Amino acid sequence: MERTSPHFRNGAFHNEVPTEIMVKGTSMLKLLLKFFRKPPQAYPSAPVPTVHNSLKETPAGETAITWFGHSSYLVQDRGLNILVDPVFSNRASPVPFTVQAFQGSNAYSVKDLPDIDILIITHNHYDHLDARTIRRLRHRVKAVYTSLGVGKTLAHYGMPAQLITEMDWWEKKEINPGTSLTATPARHFSGRGLLRRDSSLWSSFVYENNGRKMYIGGDSGYGPHFKEIGKKYGPFDIAILESGQYNVQWPNIHMNPEEAVQAGADLGAKVIMPVHWGKFALAFHPWNEPPARAVKAAAEKSMRITLPRIGEQVILDVSYPDAHWWE
Repeated sequence: MERTSPHFRNGAFHNEVPTEIMVKGTSMLKLLLKFFRKPPQAYPSAPVPTVHNSLKETPAGETAITWFGHSSYLVQDRGLNILVDPVFSNRASPVPFTVQAFQGSNAYSVKDLPDIDILIITHNHYDHLDARTIRRLRHRVKAVYTSLGVGKTLAHYGMPAQLITEMDWWEKKEINPGTSLTATPARHFSGRGLLRRDSSLWSSFVYENNGRKMYIGGDSGYGPHFKEIGKKYGPFDIAILESGQYNVQWPNIHMNPEEAVQAGADLGAKVIMPVHWGKFALAFHPWNEPPARAVKAAAEKSMRITLPRIGEQVILDVSYPDAHWWE
């Protein structure tokens, strides 16, 4: 199926616009050494505050989002349980004792989850596709939706192949009457372990359910695809957007907070929820810099923003937590 995709050329997937992963002149050796010598500010000095709610029952008639830190969250939408990029193994790396979760941030586990109707895996990076979590979830999931080429990794970790649906950009799948999921572009890359880079696709997703629209961002650098998605599918009730783990040496594949706010405006989002922070240090910026910068940028654009604690529920049209708990 990969070979029939218009985004697959010369043995690899490609972004819609030319995208260098690293700026020219970057020394990978120096960057790797810096990665293992992050400044103390990249980590919180105290346990990350969390809220522990029961997730076994969906709020009646409501759409609730529970963030688990980084890019993992549960959407409970009027009877449907949708889980995105879950990582509950306390690390985001194949190498033990590296990229460990911040103290206190791993407050939830697979045992805390309800049975999952829809599991969405946006791409195959370790901070979005976690082997241990997939193994523990494999008997608790009814259907899996992911990007082209990711299914074989999920099946390798025990997810039944018949549950997995791979999707190309702009492909739409009907889940139930009135409920659909559309894979949409992102500006990123893929790669896992020693596998060659970009042999599987990376995606964002548009979730629609009887008038409710949600943008599930995955990982992405800023680009024209946000306006394109907004024009085709917006406005959105909420856009969940990556806004952490950025650096001037890789500006094209992760958004900084100001770009994430602009992406929300491009999408026509009523509310933005920044993620990809608060659990793992994959970059060198202070751990709490992303929310502070996002709040400032949103205020300048008069955009509504919500930044819940881990485990604190966002309830659409009802509750948008905005306390500056990271300060």
